[in-house]
Amino acid sequence: MSVFDRYAPFIRDFIYRREWEALRGVQVAAAEAIFNTEDNLLLCASTASGKTEAVFFPILTLFSEDMPKSVGAIYIGPLKALINDQFTRLGELCDDAGIPVWHWHGDVAQSHKNKLLKNPSGILQITPESLEALLMHKHSYISKLFCDLRFIVIDEVHSLMRGDRGGQTLCLIERLSALAGVNPRRIGLSATIGDPQKTGEFISGGSGRGCVIPKIEKKAERWRISMEHFFIRGPQAIDDNKTSDALPVLDVKTDSAPLNADPGLGYIFEHTKNKKCLIFVNSREECEAVTTTLRQYCEINKEDDRFLIHHGNLSASYRESAEEIMKDDEKNMTTVTTATLELGIDIGKLERAFQIDAPFTVSSFLQRMGRTGRRSQPPEMWFVMREEMPEARAMLPTTIPWKLLQGIALVQLYIEERWVEPPKLDRLPFSLLYHQTMCTLASCGEMTPASLAKKVLSLSYFHRISKEDYKILLRHLIKTDQIQRTDEGGLIVGLAGERQTNSFKFYAVFQENEEYTVRSSSQEIGTIVLPPPVGEKIALAGHVWIVEEVDHKRHLVYCEQVKGQVPAYFGQCPGDINTKVLKRMRKLLSEDTSFPYLMKNAVARLAQARHSAKNSGAADNVLICLGGEMWCLFPWLGTYAFLTLERFLKLKCAPLLGITALDSSRPYFIQFKMKATKDKFFSVLKQEIKKEFSPMELVYPGEVPLFEKYDEFVPPELVQKGFAYGILNIDELRECILSW
Repeated sequence: MSVFDRYAPFIRDFIYRREWEALRGVQVAAAEAIFNTEDNLLLCASTASGKTEAVFFPILTLFSEDMPKSVGAIYIGPLKALINDQFTRLGELCDDAGIPVWHWHGDVAQSHKNKLLKNPSGILQITPESLEALLMHKHSYISKLFCDLRFIVIDEVHSLMRGDRGGQTLCLIERLSALAGVNPRRIGLSATIGDPQKTGEFISGGSGRGCVIPKIEKKAERWRISMEHFFIRGPQAIDDNKTSDALPVLDVKTDSAPLNADPGLGYIFEHTKNKKCLIFVNSREECEAVTTTLRQYCEINKEDDRFLIHHGNLSASYRESAEEIMKDDEKNMTTVTTATLELGIDIGKLERAFQIDAPFTVSSFLQRMGRTGRRSQPPEMWFVMREEMPEARAMLPTTIPWKLLQGIALVQLYIEERWVEPPKLDRLPFSLLYHQTMCTLASCGEMTPASLAKKVLSLSYFHRISKEDYKILLRHLIKTDQIQRTDEGGLIVGLAGERQTNSFKFYAVFQENEEYTVRSSSQEIGTIVLPPPVGEKIALAGHVWIVEEVDHKRHLVYCEQVKGQVPAYFGQCPGDINTKVLKRMRKLLSEDTSFPYLMKNAVARLAQARHSAKNSGAADNVLICLGGEMWCLFPWLGTYAFLTLERFLKLKCAPLLGITALDSSRPYFIQFKMKATKDKFFSVLKQEIKKEFSPMELVYPGEVPLFEKYDEFVPPELVQKGFAYGILNIDELRECILSW
């Protein structure tokens, strides 16, 4: 029997109504795995390939043949907007079969949720945070709600594997399965998976099932890509480059642009006219600034405002309004957005996506470009790289166009090797361990220490956590009144813990964008989100500041003004760049390859960078003398290994080499003063890296690196251990140094 014949009649009618001539490969592969095995499934296929329908066609067919006695399938989506979008799509498909579709998140009316509690059935669409709230506060309903749960579909699974949120999702699935006495099959969906085998093992953790990962034949892809470069002020790179066949420079008249306008944004303004586009930026702050500037262009040119904004800190009404307007194919509007529109929300026929500066990952580039090109058109991405023009006497490393190199490297790695970043699954998640401990106690009530440890440590995501470390955590939580001992020797949530668990913000394990006030002496400088650790730099009010103290309770950052540039701040996973990307960037400087998608300014700027790197030796040498005792190290290492190198130099090598004034622009280069010779530098590094030492030796004295949301409730020794063993990468650093 063919897959089509195996589908339920209402599914076949759905396909007929849409006049599909044949099933896609992804639909056949998904159906064969779901119909013919009892395994989990990881479905990797390109954006807009129909993955959601591919898995729900066979699931709904099975339901129509044997209707579940409770919710039969859970769809876990990373964004409310994605759930709202899928709710509409699935609702249409399920109406004919009489299979209800429910959605559950913070913006859904309580009356809708109450109907599900009274009549658990069909498909439930939910975010990880709402599922956490459901387990905590509707504990007694879980068995009734999910006693016949058969499938859990995790959409955009790659986005949940960048940090604690993916671990939380896996813990939720295992906790729910244990409470309801079920073992549902798990199905992961993604367009950008770097290591399908590891991802399949991850989503199957604790299920006792294998994972089918079908190889789906891909059609030849056609892309429309361009990449242009702009200096924010002054003449452009093309003006200093003798290129006879250069295309004409876009001329934005001075009276039609805001004062001191960024020509890169003028370029975007011109090329979004009468088109429906997305403009991706890498931060919420930049999202706001770019939208403001583009609206100024509209005002000065006496045009109607044609720019919308979409990011995670906007209210639901703002976000949903932008989504609705973008779905209207009659309106040629452009939305400036962060990663919130990177995922699979259907916002109609997009003609073009812009990316301001380089994204951090190949995965993000593919997701963002994949938002366009639906309905038989090729995807289209315009990169716009911007930088300040280097000063005439600027040091070598600041003359290299790092974002331009990064953008080219991301594109080339996929074109040349079909490479996407593999997931990082070897962390020590102590922040999440605290969170799941508190959630378990809050939902289950009083438990003995032994039963609590058994319930929490049996969750597969915590397989690297030792019983000894868990004892250290529990003792600390008792001491800080997060949990409390009863007279009978049991454990319950303490008074301090209740303040956490009673807040709706507790359900999420990712950092909310809470603003910190920045002060220098008695002067207030402004506000920032997610302050870096002490010793790191920030840019604010047109100056550079070094952080001296962070008061997390009062949301204050104390700093002192310094000179110099701000390095790329190491923080949460979206800003982490893989070593493979840096190595491809290095190759760009030494090769003569031309790239057909580079526009005139970008071609000229790359030529300048190659000329500079060749003359200085930066393309071939990792250590360059900038004059006198000033040196620059180009390690070409990803963010984690680069961070490890910084600490290795400061703590292990600096005293032996007389290194001072070490200043990093992570993860591109490190500048420092050194009295030793080049040969001595490499000799000492190799001598020290060959010695056996613990990652804990690379934690600064007294340092407690708070990166994850709940690190502040974890004992300092475990925070240090989680950072040292889960973030620092000595093995990669050792391999790199020994190759120098």
